[in-house]
Amino acid sequence: MRRKLLVLDLLLLALVTLVGWRAWKLYLEGEARLVRLASLGEPKLSTRHPQVVRAPMPQGREPVRAADYAVIASRLLFAPDRSPDVVVKVEEPQPPPLPTAHGVINLGAGPVVLLSGGGTEAQKAYRVGEKIGELVIAEIRPDMIAFAWRGKLIRRKLDELKPAPKAEAAQPSPTSQATTPQRASVTSVKPVAPGPSSVDLGGGIRACQPGDTSPPGTVIGGYRKVVTQTPFGQVCRWEPVQ
Repeated sequence: MRRKLLVLDLLLLALVTLVGWRAWKLYLEGEARLVRLASLGEPKLSTRHPQVVRAPMPQGREPVRAADYAVIASRLLFAPDRSPDVVVKVEEPQPPPLPTAHGVINLGAGPVVLLSGGGTEAQKAYRVGEKIGELVIAEIRPDMIAFAWRGKLIRRKLDELKPAPKAEAAQPSPTSQATTPQRASVTSVKPVAPGPSSVDLGGGIRACQPGDTSPPGTVIGGYRKVVTQTPFGQVCRWEPVQ
């Protein structure tokens, strides 16, 4: 037991000696480093401010303007100028279409104008102060009519309100009235060869050809002609012979 303790003490002593030697070596290396730094001298610090060199503006790029940030501000949710003032232009209402004038009459009781409008050709006599649609007859002269509409006065000459002349139908010339007898065109129809057509109705059944006069039950090329009577007429088809 005493021998084991002696060996353990020797191991501890060797370990302490090794650690102390390593610490002493690190200490000597640190001292040598300090001596080398002291031999180099202290660096002199410059008290002048360094000169700032502005980078050149890349070619082809415009300088940044404050107005360019308006688009970015309009996209930010909490920006105070996100929603700029929008000017809404209200178009003024246009006056209704003017009626058609057919003439002015004055029988001593004041002028009367014959007007038609509202999509109809019926003529009606109007005096000053009467309304035709949204318009009010404000003044009637032999060559001019004035309408009042929403505080505005619309003056038109009587010739401008007259109906447009209708285009007369072109009368045929006497030479075109004399018609020459036309020859009846006769188209020869080739007889249809009996047999099924190339139209497949499904299940191997073929449709009949237009003009096929072969009787029902005719067998041609492995197909039999079948005619069925329906409420809508006869139905013709060619079925494969089994």
